Amino acid sequence: MSKLMLGNMAVARGLYEAGVDVVSSYPGTPSTEITEFAAKYDEMHTEWAPNEKVACEAAIGASIAGARAFCGMKHVGLNVAADPLFTVSYSGVNGGLVIGVADDPGMHSSQNEQDSRHYAIAAKVPLVEPADSAECLEYTKAAFELSEKFDTPVILRLTTRIAHSQSVVSESERIPHETGEYVKNSEKYVMMPANARPRHAAVEKRTEALREYAENCPFNRVEMGGTKIGAKIGIITSGIAYQYAKEAFGDEASYLKLGLINPLPEKLIKDFAAKVDKLYVVEELDDIIETHCRKIGLEPIGKELFTYIGEYSPVYLREKILGEKAEYTEYPENVPVRPPVMCAGCPHRGLFYILHKLGVTVSGDIGCYTLGAAAPLSAMDTTICMGASVSGLHGFNVARKGEFEGKAVAVIGDSTFIHSGITGLINIAYNASNSTVIVLDNSITGMTGHQNNPANGYNIKGDPASAVDIEAVCRAVGIDRVRVVDPNDLKATEEAVKEELAAKAPSVIITRRPCALLKSVKHKPSAVVDSDKCRSCKACMKIGCPAISMSTGKAKIDNTLCVGCGVCGGLCKFDAIKEGV
Repeated sequence: MSKLMLGNMAVARGLYEAGVDVVSSYPGTPSTEITEFAAKYDEMHTEWAPNEKVACEAAIGASIAGARAFCGMKHVGLNVAADPLFTVSYSGVNGGLVIGVADDPGMHSSQNEQDSRHYAIAAKVPLVEPADSAECLEYTKAAFELSEKFDTPVILRLTTRIAHSQSVVSESERIPHETGEYVKNSEKYVMMPANARPRHAAVEKRTEALREYAENCPFNRVEMGGTKIGAKIGIITSGIAYQYAKEAFGDEASYLKLGLINPLPEKLIKDFAAKVDKLYVVEELDDIIETHCRKIGLEPIGKELFTYIGEYSPVYLREKILGEKAEYTEYPENVPVRPPVMCAGCPHRGLFYILHKLGVTVSGDIGCYTLGAAAPLSAMDTTICMGASVSGLHGFNVARKGEFEGKAVAVIGDSTFIHSGITGLINIAYNASNSTVIVLDNSITGMTGHQNNPANGYNIKGDPASAVDIEAVCRAVGIDRVRVVDPNDLKATEEAVKEELAAKAPSVIITRRPCALLKSVKHKPSAVVDSDKCRSCKACMKIGCPAISMSTGKAKIDNTLCVGCGVCGGLCKFDAIKEGV
Protein backbone atom coordinates (compact mmCIF):
# COMPACT_ATOMS: atom_id res chain seq x y z
CA MET A 1 0.00 0.00 0.00
CA SER A 2 1.27 3.49 -0.87
CA LYS A 3 0.75 6.44 1.46
CA LEU A 4 1.85 10.04 1.76
CA MET A 5 4.09 10.21 4.82
CA LEU A 6 6.24 12.64 6.71
CA GLY A 7 9.87 11.57 6.81
CA ASN A 8 9.58 10.98 10.56
CA MET A 9 6.48 8.85 10.08
CA ALA A 10 8.28 6.82 7.42
CA VAL A 11 11.19 6.18 9.79
CA ALA A 12 8.71 4.91 12.39
CA ARG A 13 7.16 2.65 9.76
CA GLY A 14 10.64 1.41 8.90
CA LEU A 15 11.25 0.53 12.54
CA TYR A 16 8.01 -1.43 12.58
CA GLU A 17 8.73 -3.29 9.34
CA ALA A 18 12.31 -4.07 10.44
CA GLY A 19 11.02 -5.95 13.47
CA VAL A 20 12.39 -3.50 16.02
CA ASP A 21 11.53 -4.40 19.61
CA VAL A 22 12.70 -1.41 21.66
CA VAL A 23 12.49 2.34 20.95
CA SER A 24 13.82 4.75 23.59
CA SER A 25 14.11 8.47 22.85
CA TYR A 26 13.97 11.98 24.21
CA PRO A 27 11.79 14.48 22.32
CA GLY A 28 13.56 17.15 20.30
CA THR A 29 12.44 19.00 17.18
CA PRO A 30 12.74 17.92 14.39
CA SER A 31 13.04 14.28 15.53
CA THR A 32 10.12 14.02 17.96
CA GLU A 33 7.47 12.53 15.70
CA ILE A 34 9.56 9.44 14.94
CA THR A 35 8.96 8.12 18.42
CA GLU A 36 5.40 9.41 18.62
CA PHE A 37 4.50 7.52 15.45
CA ALA A 38 6.44 4.47 16.65
CA ALA A 39 4.33 4.43 19.82
CA LYS A 40 1.27 3.67 17.70
CA TYR A 41 2.67 0.22 16.93
CA ASP A 42 1.98 -1.98 19.93
CA GLU A 43 4.45 -4.59 18.69
CA MET A 44 7.29 -2.30 19.78
CA HIS A 45 8.12 -1.19 23.30
CA THR A 46 8.31 2.60 22.96
CA GLU A 47 9.27 5.05 25.69
CA TRP A 48 10.36 8.57 26.51
CA ALA A 49 13.56 8.49 28.53
CA PRO A 50 14.67 11.29 30.90
CA ASN A 51 17.41 12.37 28.47
CA GLU A 52 19.25 11.25 25.32
CA LYS A 53 22.10 9.57 27.18
CA VAL A 54 19.68 7.38 29.09
CA ALA A 55 17.71 6.67 25.91
CA CYS A 56 20.85 5.65 24.02
CA GLU A 57 22.05 3.45 26.86
CA ALA A 58 18.64 1.76 27.07
CA ALA A 59 18.79 1.04 23.34
CA ILE A 60 22.34 -0.29 23.74
CA GLY A 61 21.20 -2.59 26.52
CA ALA A 62 18.36 -3.90 24.36
CA SER A 63 20.79 -4.48 21.50
CA ILE A 64 23.21 -6.40 23.72
CA ALA A 65 20.23 -8.49 24.85
CA GLY A 66 19.76 -9.50 21.21
CA ALA A 67 16.84 -7.25 20.18
CA ARG A 68 16.75 -4.68 17.42
CA ALA A 69 16.72 -1.27 19.08
CA PHE A 70 16.38 2.38 18.08
CA CYS A 71 17.10 5.66 19.82
CA GLY A 72 15.91 9.02 18.43
CA MET A 73 17.01 12.59 19.18
CA LYS A 74 17.81 15.97 17.65
CA HIS A 75 21.34 17.02 16.85
CA VAL A 76 22.11 18.68 20.19
CA GLY A 77 20.76 15.57 21.87
CA LEU A 78 23.60 13.63 20.30
CA ASN A 79 25.96 15.77 22.37
CA VAL A 80 24.29 14.33 25.45
CA ALA A 81 24.43 10.78 24.06
CA ALA A 82 28.01 11.08 22.77
CA ASP A 83 29.53 9.21 25.72
CA PRO A 84 27.75 5.89 25.09
CA LEU A 85 27.96 6.37 21.30
CA PHE A 86 31.75 6.49 21.22
CA THR A 87 32.08 3.41 23.41
CA VAL A 88 29.40 1.26 21.77
CA SER A 89 31.36 1.84 18.55
CA TYR A 90 34.09 -0.25 20.21
CA SER A 91 31.87 -2.86 21.83
CA GLY A 92 29.68 -3.39 18.80
CA VAL A 93 26.17 -4.81 18.94
CA ASN A 94 24.21 -8.02 19.20
CA GLY A 95 20.83 -7.04 17.81
CA GLY A 96 20.87 -4.20 15.29
CA LEU A 97 21.25 -0.73 16.83
CA VAL A 98 20.26 2.45 14.95
CA ILE A 99 20.55 5.97 16.37
CA GLY A 100 18.30 8.47 14.62
CA VAL A 101 19.55 12.07 14.65
CA ALA A 102 17.72 15.03 13.11
CA ASP A 103 19.85 18.08 12.31
CA ASP A 104 18.34 21.54 12.01
CA PRO A 105 19.96 23.66 9.26
CA GLY A 106 18.50 27.14 9.53
CA MET A 107 17.94 26.69 13.28
CA HIS A 108 14.16 26.56 13.03
CA SER A 109 13.95 25.28 16.60
CA SER A 110 17.52 24.98 17.87
CA GLN A 111 20.32 26.91 19.48
CA ASN A 112 22.93 25.94 16.90
CA GLU A 113 23.44 24.38 13.46
CA GLN A 114 25.92 21.64 14.29
CA ASP A 115 26.49 18.92 11.70
CA SER A 116 26.04 15.40 13.11
CA ARG A 117 28.12 13.86 10.35
CA HIS A 118 31.18 14.84 12.40
CA TYR A 119 30.06 12.45 15.14
CA ALA A 120 29.94 9.50 12.75
CA ILE A 121 33.45 10.27 11.56
CA ALA A 122 34.80 10.77 15.08
CA ALA A 123 33.06 7.69 16.53
CA LYS A 124 33.93 5.63 13.41
CA VAL A 125 30.41 4.40 12.81
CA PRO A 126 28.43 4.31 9.55
CA LEU A 127 25.97 7.10 8.81
CA VAL A 128 23.18 6.93 6.25
CA GLU A 129 21.16 9.92 5.05
CA PRO A 130 17.83 9.56 3.21
CA ALA A 131 16.61 12.17 0.72
CA ASP A 132 12.83 11.62 0.93
CA SER A 133 10.22 9.72 2.91
CA ALA A 134 10.50 6.56 0.81
CA GLU A 135 14.21 6.46 1.54
CA CYS A 136 13.51 7.16 5.22
CA LEU A 137 11.64 3.87 5.38
CA GLU A 138 14.07 2.01 3.14
CA TYR A 139 17.23 3.28 4.83
CA THR A 140 15.85 2.62 8.31
CA LYS A 141 15.29 -1.04 7.49
CA ALA A 142 18.63 -1.33 5.70
CA ALA A 143 20.43 0.34 8.60
CA PHE A 144 19.56 -2.59 10.88
CA GLU A 145 20.91 -5.03 8.33
CA LEU A 146 24.07 -2.94 8.09
CA SER A 147 24.37 -2.80 11.87
CA GLU A 148 24.18 -6.56 12.26
CA LYS A 149 26.37 -7.32 9.25
CA PHE A 150 29.23 -5.11 10.44
CA ASP A 151 28.68 -5.38 14.21
CA THR A 152 28.23 -1.65 14.64
CA PRO A 153 25.75 1.01 15.66
CA VAL A 154 24.50 3.00 12.66
CA ILE A 155 23.49 6.66 12.65
CA LEU A 156 20.43 7.57 10.58
CA ARG A 157 20.73 11.29 9.85
CA LEU A 158 17.74 13.42 8.91
CA THR A 159 17.39 17.18 8.58
CA THR A 160 14.35 19.34 9.26
CA ARG A 161 13.19 19.36 5.62
CA ILE A 162 13.39 15.56 5.30
CA ALA A 163 11.85 14.93 8.73
CA HIS A 164 8.93 17.30 8.16
CA SER A 165 8.23 17.02 4.43
CA GLN A 166 5.96 14.43 2.81
CA SER A 167 6.38 12.07 -0.10
CA VAL A 168 4.90 8.75 -1.21
CA VAL A 169 5.92 5.62 0.67
CA SER A 170 5.12 1.97 -0.07
CA GLU A 171 4.34 -0.04 3.04
CA SER A 172 5.27 -3.67 3.62
CA GLU A 173 4.45 -6.21 6.28
CA ARG A 174 6.42 -6.36 9.49
CA ILE A 175 9.10 -9.03 9.49
CA PRO A 176 9.52 -10.07 13.12
CA HIS A 177 13.12 -10.15 14.26
CA GLU A 178 13.78 -13.02 16.60
CA THR A 179 15.66 -11.81 19.65
CA GLY A 180 19.15 -13.23 19.39
CA GLU A 181 20.82 -15.32 22.03
CA TYR A 182 22.64 -13.45 24.75
CA VAL A 183 25.99 -14.97 25.62
CA LYS A 184 28.20 -13.48 28.31
CA ASN A 185 31.19 -11.94 26.55
CA SER A 186 33.13 -9.58 28.81
CA GLU A 187 35.94 -9.19 26.27
CA LYS A 188 33.44 -7.61 23.86
CA TYR A 189 31.17 -5.66 26.16
CA VAL A 190 33.25 -4.69 29.21
CA MET A 191 35.18 -1.69 27.98
CA MET A 192 38.08 -1.48 30.39
CA PRO A 193 41.50 -0.80 28.86
CA ALA A 194 42.58 -4.42 28.47
CA ASN A 195 39.44 -5.21 26.47
CA ALA A 196 39.07 -1.87 24.71
CA ARG A 197 42.49 -2.00 23.06
CA PRO A 198 41.70 -5.04 20.90
CA ARG A 199 38.21 -3.67 20.27
CA HIS A 200 39.79 -0.52 18.80
CA ALA A 201 41.66 -2.76 16.39
CA ALA A 202 38.33 -4.38 15.49
CA VAL A 203 36.86 -0.92 14.78
CA GLU A 204 39.68 -0.10 12.36
CA LYS A 205 39.24 -3.44 10.60
CA ARG A 206 35.49 -2.82 10.40
CA THR A 207 36.07 0.63 8.93
CA GLU A 208 38.18 -0.85 6.14
CA ALA A 209 35.43 -3.36 5.37
CA LEU A 210 32.85 -0.57 5.33
CA ARG A 211 34.99 1.45 2.90
CA GLU A 212 34.94 -1.47 0.49
CA TYR A 213 31.19 -1.82 0.99
CA ALA A 214 30.68 1.89 0.24
CA GLU A 215 31.94 1.47 -3.33
CA ASN A 216 28.96 -0.65 -4.38
CA CYS A 217 26.41 -0.22 -1.62
CA PRO A 218 22.74 0.41 -2.49
CA PHE A 219 22.73 3.75 -0.66
CA ASN A 220 24.89 5.43 -3.33
CA ARG A 221 23.90 5.89 -6.96
CA VAL A 222 25.01 7.73 -10.13
CA GLU A 223 22.49 9.58 -12.31
CA MET A 224 24.03 10.76 -15.57
CA GLY A 225 22.29 13.69 -17.27
CA GLY A 226 22.60 15.84 -20.38
CA THR A 227 24.70 18.86 -21.31
CA LYS A 228 22.10 21.59 -21.78
CA ILE A 229 23.91 23.96 -19.47
CA GLY A 230 27.23 23.90 -21.30
CA ALA A 231 30.10 21.90 -19.84
CA LYS A 232 29.16 18.59 -18.33
CA ILE A 233 28.29 19.50 -14.77
CA GLY A 234 28.53 16.85 -12.08
CA ILE A 235 27.10 17.34 -8.62
CA ILE A 236 28.01 15.20 -5.63
CA THR A 237 25.33 15.61 -3.00
CA SER A 238 23.13 13.93 -0.42
CA GLY A 239 19.92 14.29 1.60
CA ILE A 240 17.75 17.35 1.03
CA ALA A 241 20.54 19.04 -0.95
CA TYR A 242 20.03 16.35 -3.59
CA GLN A 243 16.38 17.36 -3.89
CA TYR A 244 17.33 21.02 -4.27
CA ALA A 245 19.89 20.20 -6.96
CA LYS A 246 17.48 17.97 -8.90
CA GLU A 247 14.79 20.64 -8.78
CA ALA A 248 17.27 23.29 -9.87
CA PHE A 249 18.89 21.41 -12.78
CA GLY A 250 16.83 18.29 -13.52
CA ASP A 251 18.45 16.27 -16.32
CA GLU A 252 20.71 19.16 -17.28
CA ALA A 253 23.36 17.91 -14.82
CA SER A 254 24.70 14.58 -13.59
CA TYR A 255 24.53 13.51 -9.96
CA LEU A 256 26.32 11.25 -7.56
CA LYS A 257 23.74 10.88 -4.82
CA LEU A 258 25.36 9.60 -1.67
CA GLY A 259 23.25 7.83 0.94
CA LEU A 260 26.11 6.32 2.94
CA ILE A 261 27.96 9.37 4.20
CA ASN A 262 30.43 7.60 6.47
CA PRO A 263 32.57 6.02 5.27
CA LEU A 264 32.55 7.67 1.84
CA PRO A 265 33.62 5.78 -1.28
CA GLU A 266 36.81 6.65 -3.16
CA LYS A 267 36.69 4.82 -6.49
CA LEU A 268 33.00 5.62 -7.05
CA ILE A 269 33.64 9.33 -6.56
CA LYS A 270 36.75 9.35 -8.76
CA ASP A 271 34.95 7.48 -11.55
CA PHE A 272 32.07 9.97 -11.44
CA ALA A 273 34.45 12.93 -11.45
CA ALA A 274 36.18 11.57 -14.55
CA LYS A 275 32.89 11.67 -16.48
CA VAL A 276 32.16 15.38 -15.95
CA ASP A 277 33.90 18.61 -16.88
CA LYS A 278 33.00 20.57 -13.78
CA LEU A 279 32.57 18.96 -10.39
CA TYR A 280 30.52 20.51 -7.60
CA VAL A 281 29.86 19.32 -4.08
CA VAL A 282 26.50 20.54 -2.77
CA GLU A 283 25.99 19.88 0.95
CA GLU A 284 24.36 21.95 3.66
CA LEU A 285 26.36 22.98 6.71
CA ASP A 286 29.94 21.66 6.80
CA ASP A 287 32.29 20.48 4.05
CA ILE A 288 32.29 16.79 4.94
CA ILE A 289 31.97 15.36 1.41
CA GLU A 290 34.11 18.10 -0.10
CA THR A 291 36.95 17.44 2.33
CA HIS A 292 36.88 13.76 1.45
CA CYS A 293 37.05 14.60 -2.26
CA ARG A 294 40.10 16.78 -1.70
CA LYS A 295 41.67 14.08 0.45
CA ILE A 296 41.50 11.63 -2.46
CA GLY A 297 43.04 14.12 -4.89
CA LEU A 298 40.05 15.86 -6.48
CA GLU A 299 39.45 19.62 -6.67
CA PRO A 300 35.68 20.11 -6.59
CA ILE A 301 33.93 23.45 -6.34
CA GLY A 302 32.39 23.57 -2.90
CA LYS A 303 32.34 25.91 0.05
CA GLU A 304 34.25 28.63 -1.78
CA LEU A 305 30.96 29.05 -3.66
CA PHE A 306 28.31 27.76 -1.26
CA THR A 307 27.65 28.95 2.28
CA TYR A 308 28.31 27.05 5.48
CA ILE A 309 25.28 28.75 7.04
CA GLY A 310 21.60 27.82 6.88
CA GLU A 311 19.56 26.05 4.25
CA TYR A 312 19.96 25.96 0.48
CA SER A 313 17.24 26.14 -2.17
CA PRO A 314 16.89 25.46 -5.92
CA VAL A 315 16.94 29.20 -6.60
CA TYR A 316 20.14 29.59 -4.56
CA LEU A 317 21.87 26.79 -6.47
CA ARG A 318 20.88 28.16 -9.91
CA GLU A 319 22.24 31.54 -8.93
CA LYS A 320 25.52 30.17 -7.56
CA ILE A 321 26.27 27.68 -10.34
CA LEU A 322 24.77 29.38 -13.40
CA GLY A 323 24.67 32.99 -12.25
CA GLU A 324 20.94 33.15 -12.89
CA LYS A 325 19.16 35.46 -10.51
CA ALA A 326 15.50 34.81 -9.86
CA GLU A 327 13.10 37.65 -10.52
CA TYR A 328 11.21 38.96 -7.52
CA THR A 329 8.40 41.44 -7.13
CA GLU A 330 9.23 43.83 -4.34
CA TYR A 331 6.54 45.66 -2.43
CA PRO A 332 7.17 48.93 -0.62
CA GLU A 333 5.04 48.02 2.39
CA ASN A 334 6.97 47.25 5.55
CA VAL A 335 5.43 43.99 6.76
CA PRO A 336 5.65 43.74 10.56
CA VAL A 337 7.56 40.79 11.93
CA ARG A 338 5.73 38.12 13.91
CA PRO A 339 8.22 36.58 16.32
CA PRO A 340 7.15 33.59 18.42
CA VAL A 341 5.61 34.48 21.77
CA MET A 342 4.37 32.60 24.79
CA CYS A 343 0.74 31.60 24.37
CA ALA A 344 -2.13 33.49 25.92
CA GLY A 345 -2.51 32.15 29.45
CA CYS A 346 1.04 30.71 29.52
CA PRO A 347 1.90 30.04 33.18
CA HIS A 348 5.45 31.29 32.64
CA ARG A 349 4.42 34.85 31.77
CA GLY A 350 3.73 36.01 35.32
CA LEU A 351 7.09 34.82 36.61
CA PHE A 352 9.06 36.53 33.86
CA TYR A 353 7.12 39.74 34.42
CA ILE A 354 8.19 39.65 38.08
CA LEU A 355 11.81 38.83 37.26
CA HIS A 356 11.94 41.73 34.79
CA LYS A 357 10.27 44.06 37.27
CA LEU A 358 12.82 43.19 39.96
CA GLY A 359 15.77 43.53 37.57
CA VAL A 360 16.99 40.01 38.32
CA THR A 361 19.78 38.43 36.26
CA VAL A 362 18.31 35.24 34.80
CA SER A 363 20.30 32.16 33.79
CA GLY A 364 17.98 30.56 31.23
CA ASP A 365 17.41 27.12 29.75
CA ILE A 366 15.83 25.30 26.81
CA GLY A 367 12.04 25.21 26.47
CA CYS A 368 8.96 27.36 25.91
CA TYR A 369 10.15 29.64 28.65
CA THR A 370 13.19 30.63 26.56
CA LEU A 371 10.72 33.05 24.95
CA GLY A 372 10.93 34.99 28.20
CA ALA A 373 14.04 36.53 26.64
CA ALA A 374 11.90 38.37 24.07
CA ALA A 375 10.47 41.87 24.52
CA PRO A 376 8.59 43.16 26.36
CA LEU A 377 9.51 40.70 29.13
CA SER A 378 13.23 40.69 28.23
CA ALA A 379 13.85 38.57 31.31
CA MET A 380 16.67 36.22 30.37
CA ASP A 381 20.42 36.78 30.23
CA THR A 382 21.77 33.42 29.00
CA THR A 383 20.64 30.23 27.31
CA ILE A 384 23.29 27.62 26.48
CA CYS A 385 21.97 24.07 26.59
CA MET A 386 19.72 21.71 28.52
CA GLY A 387 20.44 22.07 32.24
CA ALA A 388 23.04 24.82 31.86
CA SER A 389 20.85 27.34 33.69
CA VAL A 390 21.41 25.64 37.03
CA SER A 391 25.11 24.82 36.65
CA GLY A 392 25.74 28.18 35.01
CA LEU A 393 24.12 30.13 37.83
CA HIS A 394 26.40 28.42 40.33
CA GLY A 395 29.50 29.25 38.29
CA PHE A 396 28.30 32.82 37.74
CA ASN A 397 27.77 33.42 41.45
CA VAL A 398 31.08 31.84 42.40
CA ALA A 399 32.96 33.90 39.81
CA ARG A 400 31.35 37.18 40.87
CA LYS A 401 32.34 36.40 44.47
CA GLY A 402 28.92 37.09 45.88
CA GLU A 403 28.34 40.32 43.97
CA PHE A 404 25.19 38.95 42.32
CA GLU A 405 24.00 36.81 45.22
CA GLY A 406 20.46 37.90 45.87
CA LYS A 407 20.25 39.32 42.36
CA ALA A 408 20.40 36.25 40.07
CA VAL A 409 18.29 33.14 39.52
CA ALA A 410 18.18 30.13 37.23
CA VAL A 411 14.97 29.13 35.45
CA ILE A 412 14.39 25.61 34.16
CA GLY A 413 11.32 23.65 33.06
CA ASP A 414 10.11 20.47 34.72
CA SER A 415 11.14 18.21 31.81
CA THR A 416 14.52 19.92 31.47
CA PHE A 417 15.05 19.66 35.23
CA ILE A 418 14.60 15.89 34.95
CA HIS A 419 16.76 15.82 31.79
CA SER A 420 19.87 17.46 33.21
CA GLY A 421 19.02 19.98 35.93
CA ILE A 422 19.23 17.70 38.96
CA THR A 423 23.00 17.23 38.81
CA GLY A 424 23.49 20.99 38.62
CA LEU A 425 21.30 21.40 41.70
CA ILE A 426 23.41 18.79 43.49
CA ASN A 427 26.44 20.92 42.66
CA ILE A 428 24.78 23.99 44.17
CA ALA A 429 23.91 22.12 47.36
CA TYR A 430 27.25 20.30 47.63
CA ASN A 431 29.34 23.42 47.05
CA ALA A 432 26.96 25.64 49.04
CA SER A 433 26.57 28.56 46.68
CA ASN A 434 23.90 31.11 47.47
CA SER A 435 21.86 30.32 44.35
CA THR A 436 18.11 30.31 43.74
CA VAL A 437 16.73 27.93 41.12
CA ILE A 438 13.19 28.34 39.80
CA VAL A 439 11.61 25.19 38.33
CA LEU A 440 8.81 26.13 35.94
CA ASP A 441 6.50 23.14 36.31
CA ASN A 442 3.83 23.23 33.59
CA SER A 443 3.17 19.45 33.76
CA ILE A 444 4.32 18.72 30.20
CA THR A 445 7.22 18.92 27.75
CA GLY A 446 5.81 21.93 25.93
CA MET A 447 8.20 23.19 23.26
CA THR A 448 8.37 19.91 21.35
CA GLY A 449 4.63 19.35 21.23
CA HIS A 450 3.27 18.18 24.60
CA GLN A 451 5.11 14.98 25.36
CA ASN A 452 4.72 13.41 28.78
CA ASN A 453 7.79 13.22 31.01
CA PRO A 454 8.81 11.49 34.26
CA ALA A 455 7.51 14.39 36.35
CA ASN A 456 3.88 14.45 35.21
CA GLY A 457 2.80 10.89 35.93
CA TYR A 458 2.03 9.60 32.42
CA ASN A 459 4.05 7.56 29.93
CA ILE A 460 4.34 7.95 26.15
CA LYS A 461 0.97 6.25 25.59
CA GLY A 462 -0.77 8.43 28.17
CA ASP A 463 -1.05 5.62 30.71
CA PRO A 464 -0.47 6.40 34.40
CA ALA A 465 3.16 6.09 35.48
CA SER A 466 5.21 6.92 38.55
CA ALA A 467 5.83 10.66 38.83
CA VAL A 468 9.01 12.27 40.11
CA ASP A 469 8.30 14.38 43.18
CA ILE A 470 10.29 17.51 42.33
CA GLU A 471 10.07 18.95 45.85
CA ALA A 472 11.31 15.69 47.36
CA VAL A 473 14.18 15.48 44.88
CA CYS A 474 15.28 19.02 45.73
CA ARG A 475 15.28 18.25 49.43
CA ALA A 476 16.98 14.90 48.90
CA VAL A 477 19.97 16.49 47.18
CA GLY A 478 20.45 18.93 50.04
CA ILE A 479 18.25 21.96 49.37
CA ASP A 480 16.47 22.90 52.59
CA ARG A 481 14.52 25.87 51.23
CA VAL A 482 11.91 24.58 48.75
CA ARG A 483 8.58 26.30 48.09
CA VAL A 484 5.77 26.12 45.54
CA VAL A 485 3.83 29.08 44.13
CA ASP A 486 1.21 29.71 41.48
CA PRO A 487 2.90 31.97 38.88
CA ASN A 488 -0.44 33.56 37.98
CA ASP A 489 -0.52 34.95 41.51
CA LEU A 490 1.84 37.85 40.89
CA LYS A 491 1.91 39.01 44.50
CA ALA A 492 2.81 35.57 45.89
CA THR A 493 5.36 35.00 43.14
CA GLU A 494 7.07 38.33 43.80
CA GLU A 495 7.17 37.65 47.53
CA ALA A 496 8.69 34.21 46.96
CA VAL A 497 11.40 35.53 44.65
CA LYS A 498 12.32 38.37 47.02
CA GLU A 499 12.41 36.12 50.09
CA GLU A 500 14.52 33.40 48.51
CA LEU A 501 16.98 35.86 47.00
CA ALA A 502 17.38 37.43 50.42
CA ALA A 503 17.75 34.12 52.24
CA LYS A 504 21.54 33.75 51.72
CA ALA A 505 21.16 30.01 51.20
CA PRO A 506 20.62 27.60 48.29
CA SER A 507 16.91 27.52 47.47
CA VAL A 508 14.34 26.30 44.95
CA ILE A 509 11.06 27.89 43.93
CA ILE A 510 8.65 25.71 41.96
CA THR A 511 6.14 27.71 39.92
CA ARG A 512 3.38 25.20 39.36
CA ARG A 513 0.53 25.66 36.92
CA PRO A 514 -0.28 23.39 33.94
CA CYS A 515 0.28 24.54 30.37
CA ALA A 516 -2.71 26.50 29.08
CA LEU A 517 -2.88 24.30 25.98
CA LEU A 518 -3.40 21.02 27.82
CA LYS A 519 -6.75 19.44 27.06
CA SER A 520 -7.28 18.75 30.74
CA VAL A 521 -7.09 22.46 31.64
CA LYS A 522 -10.46 24.16 32.06
CA HIS A 523 -10.31 27.84 31.16
CA LYS A 524 -12.28 30.73 32.55
CA PRO A 525 -14.27 33.06 30.29
CA SER A 526 -12.30 35.74 28.49
CA ALA A 527 -11.48 38.86 30.49
CA VAL A 528 -13.13 42.09 29.39
CA VAL A 529 -12.00 45.73 29.41
CA ASP A 530 -14.17 48.50 30.78
CA SER A 531 -13.18 51.19 28.31
CA ASP A 532 -14.58 53.92 30.56
CA LYS A 533 -12.11 52.96 33.30
CA CYS A 534 -9.16 52.29 30.98
CA ARG A 535 -6.61 55.12 31.25
CA SER A 536 -4.45 53.88 28.34
CA CYS A 537 -1.48 53.44 30.69
CA LYS A 538 -0.48 50.23 28.84
CA ALA A 539 0.50 48.45 32.05
CA CYS A 540 -1.33 45.37 30.77
CA MET A 541 0.85 45.41 27.64
CA LYS A 542 3.99 44.84 29.71
CA ILE A 543 3.35 41.10 29.97
CA GLY A 544 3.41 40.61 26.19
CA CYS A 545 0.19 38.61 26.01
CA PRO A 546 -0.94 38.09 22.40
CA ALA A 547 -4.58 38.46 23.49
CA ILE A 548 -4.08 42.08 24.54
CA SER A 549 -3.75 45.00 22.14
CA MET A 550 -4.44 48.73 22.00
CA SER A 551 -7.40 49.80 19.88
CA THR A 552 -8.48 53.44 19.48
CA GLY A 553 -6.28 54.32 22.43
CA LYS A 554 -7.79 51.75 24.80
CA ALA A 555 -6.79 48.26 25.85
CA LYS A 556 -8.63 45.50 24.02
CA ILE A 557 -8.78 41.79 24.80
CA ASP A 558 -9.35 39.26 22.03
CA ASN A 559 -11.93 36.84 23.41
CA THR A 560 -10.88 34.17 20.91
CA LEU A 561 -7.39 34.06 22.50
CA CYS A 562 -7.91 34.98 26.14
CA VAL A 563 -8.23 32.06 28.57
CA GLY A 564 -9.09 34.15 31.60
CA CYS A 565 -5.82 33.61 33.46
CA GLY A 566 -6.25 36.94 35.26
CA VAL A 567 -2.61 38.07 35.13
CA CYS A 568 -3.40 41.26 33.22
CA GLY A 569 -6.12 42.17 35.71
CA GLY A 570 -3.54 42.12 38.48
CA LEU A 571 -1.55 44.80 36.65
CA CYS A 572 -4.38 47.29 36.10
CA LYS A 573 -4.41 49.95 38.81
CA PHE A 574 -7.71 51.35 37.57
CA ASP A 575 -9.74 48.12 37.85
CA ALA A 576 -10.50 48.33 34.13
CA ILE A 577 -9.96 44.61 33.42
CA LYS A 578 -12.69 42.35 34.76
CA GLU A 579 -13.24 38.61 34.80
CA GLY A 580 -15.55 37.46 32.03
CA VAL A 581 -18.90 35.82 32.62
